[in-house]
Amino acid sequence: MDWFYAIVYGIVEGITEFLPISSTGHLILAGNLMGVPWTKEVKDAFEVVIQGGAILAVLAYYWRDFLEIRRIGQDRTQQRLWLGVLVACIPAVILGLAFGDAIKANLFRPSVVAWALIVGGVLMWVIESRRVTPTVRQIEGIGVRKSLLIGALQCLALLWPGFSRSASSILGGMVLGLDRPTATKFSFYLGVPTLGGAALLNLLQERELILQEIGLLNVVLGAVTSFGVAYLAIGWLLRFVSTNDFKGFAVYRVVVGVVILVLIATGVMSNGSLA
Repeated sequence: MDWFYAIVYGIVEGITEFLPISSTGHLILAGNLMGVPWTKEVKDAFEVVIQGGAILAVLAYYWRDFLEIRRIGQDRTQQRLWLGVLVACIPAVILGLAFGDAIKANLFRPSVVAWALIVGGVLMWVIESRRVTPTVRQIEGIGVRKSLLIGALQCLALLWPGFSRSASSILGGMVLGLDRPTATKFSFYLGVPTLGGAALLNLLQERELILQEIGLLNVVLGAVTSFGVAYLAIGWLLRFVSTNDFKGFAVYRVVVGVVILVLIATGVMSNGSLA
């Protein structure tokens, strides 16, 4: 059944990684509902590796934009854009290195994820209800200061598992004056070094465990599935945000959070530490 688990995990990761609904919460639900027999260490390693497939989907979707990096030595616009992306990654790197293990040990449990989904959904609804006129409509116009603030707000997902990296960076961008499409696109860009670095590091550290317990074929199967589904999800989300707000996602987050709490209360899902 490992191949089946790999495909389902890939589908869930691909759909939820870039939508503001928390891939962590959905992977927890998927694993519990399927009764995946893998150990916690194997599941963690596998989830991070297939996250790399979703990141490759961003590179594939925006391949023309990323090729423009070749002109960074002469193009001030490219310099400002990528300096902003790099600066935005700094808070997450610092906090991850300093507190990542402690956060995993103490906060990485289903009830914490559920409340993060619910609170994040409520905040999303409030932010959408009190929207001001956006002042930034192009990703190149974000600037270093706003980029750093978005990166700091992105850390909500690190400090509170289940809040969603996409939600925190997109909502943070909107609060700082970015329109929805620009905030969403910047979140995609920011995910490449943030998540891509984590996926690569985890693969190097856990490669023997992953290959021995799951097998190369299943790893490739999960990553390819994640890539394909994420590519479709990116295109869909960009079309969606051009004409819709995020209130539907807000309601969905609250519902999923409540479902997790009910499953815990009824004993269907354990609330033990996931770390």
